[in-house]
Amino acid sequence: MNTAVAPTRPAGHALVEALIAQGVHTCFGVPGESYLAVLDGFYQHRDHIRFIGCRQEGGACFMAEAQGKLTGRPGVCLVTRGPGATNASIGVHTAHQDSTPLLLLVGQVASDQRDREAFQEIDYRQMFSPGTLGLAKWVAEIDSADRVPEYISRAFRVAMQGRPGPVVLALPEDMLTTLTAAPVLPRVDPVHAWPAPGAMRDLRQMLLQAQRPLVLAGGSGWDAEAASALQRFAENWHLPVACGWRFQDTFDNRHALYAGDVGIGTHPKLVERLKQADLVVAVGLRLGEMTTQGYSYLQAPRPVQKLVHIHAGAEELGRVYAADLMIQSSMAVAAKALEALTAPSTVTWVDHANAAGADYVANLEGTPVAPLDMAVVIKTLQALLPDDTIYTNGAGNFASWLHRFGRLPGLQHHGRTQLAPTSGAMGYGVPAAVAASLLYPQRWVVNVAGDGDFLMTGQELATATGYGARKLISVVVDNGTYGTIRMHQEREYPGRVSGSDLFNPDFAALARAYGWQAATAATTEDFVAAAQRAVVADGPTLIHLKLDADVITSRTTLSAVRDGALKRLAGG
Repeated sequence: MNTAVAPTRPAGHALVEALIAQGVHTCFGVPGESYLAVLDGFYQHRDHIRFIGCRQEGGACFMAEAQGKLTGRPGVCLVTRGPGATNASIGVHTAHQDSTPLLLLVGQVASDQRDREAFQEIDYRQMFSPGTLGLAKWVAEIDSADRVPEYISRAFRVAMQGRPGPVVLALPEDMLTTLTAAPVLPRVDPVHAWPAPGAMRDLRQMLLQAQRPLVLAGGSGWDAEAASALQRFAENWHLPVACGWRFQDTFDNRHALYAGDVGIGTHPKLVERLKQADLVVAVGLRLGEMTTQGYSYLQAPRPVQKLVHIHAGAEELGRVYAADLMIQSSMAVAAKALEALTAPSTVTWVDHANAAGADYVANLEGTPVAPLDMAVVIKTLQALLPDDTIYTNGAGNFASWLHRFGRLPGLQHHGRTQLAPTSGAMGYGVPAAVAASLLYPQRWVVNVAGDGDFLMTGQELATATGYGARKLISVVVDNGTYGTIRMHQEREYPGRVSGSDLFNPDFAALARAYGWQAATAATTEDFVAAAQRAVVADGPTLIHLKLDADVITSRTTLSAVRDGALKRLAGG
């Protein structure tokens, strides 16, 4: 849209026009009376943008967060005041910790009722408190209808600039009905920060002096060209590449130089390789608690290994780690600068890099488990479905099988193929899968959920049905317990289990009630047959897996955890 003077229309309509100008074609939310003028704007412009009405604001905001991950531009969620905003806050927190661009629009009480604790009134500047440890990058309330396009434009820029993240705008009800002729502003694109040439020369010298280097990649802000450039950098220097926790699609898992992912349940050989590295080049990651496992793989604040940290946000560099070299750069250009580093004709760590890749491949061979083998579940899905399938999960031990046995293509091939919350938010996977299926109806989407995880947002199956999602499979792993908590209980207080038991419905029957096809599987053979039917089904399918609670992760059992704890407490 151009910047000519627009016709007079309600500010709610101007807001929708501003979203369209930013390239938004789908928004997620739960309708509320506080922003009826915006909903009317969606109707007015229904040929250009759609509003997906969800069943709960937490699920809606998770959908928008997934949209931000998939597109690289802010996902948009709209909720009403008070309870709507508090429910949606879990998605804002996930966007913050995952560095995902997001715009949350919250209906607000009318301006003449402010500061009286009016019905459902909240001060969103306080609630979402911007800052490194707050929930949002920027929070504002739009008091003037004429400034709506300005605020939307700025919100998109803030959400994408530097370290991406969430922005929250409050919309007073009376402001949204005020007429305005404010012009729509043009599409915003982030300004990229290039690495300093001197810093890249220093990095090259550090590589030339290394014996056991390792690249650790992940985070947000990547595009296809950057992912391709990262791969060429690794190939030029024959560098092993590991991905940060839940950013496995940053580097092609099928590449000979891929060393695996670092986080929860990391392959012990990769942990040792990281600890023994003499140079770690961290590209795009925050180097948070999960990827570093309590800041132990890389000791804070000063690692044993030489550390190069490349990140888009200046505030992130040096916040935890006193790296030997810190480079502020957007991921869209950082990898291109790395690719341009001239490599020597030979390097001394070829065997080291080849061994890292071989160890990753060997780790794909798990110990057979009967009667239901989760490794085979993941491998069967990947064998049946195309490479561009998008995989989603929430939080829980069930995800360890997907992370260990799933092999994802680098995002240069098909864009993001992994949607998972580094915030550890339960309930993320189902809404993320629904959003991905609605945004990319030509692609298959697979959600792997735990029983506790699924029931936090499982009602969004209705959203999938109502809006026509089709190539969608949800696998619910039912072991009758909050598995992660149960594992920690057995480790710290063996045999003293409290509050972690679950009492579940028949998930297959529940899915059928939502209009899905469904099956229950208690054996590997049952699952394979159900998956084969799912990939030819006309519509979404849920597969309910009955798993013994003792099979707690891809590497251990509850019995082994409990026995080890009892032995430790006995002084053995």
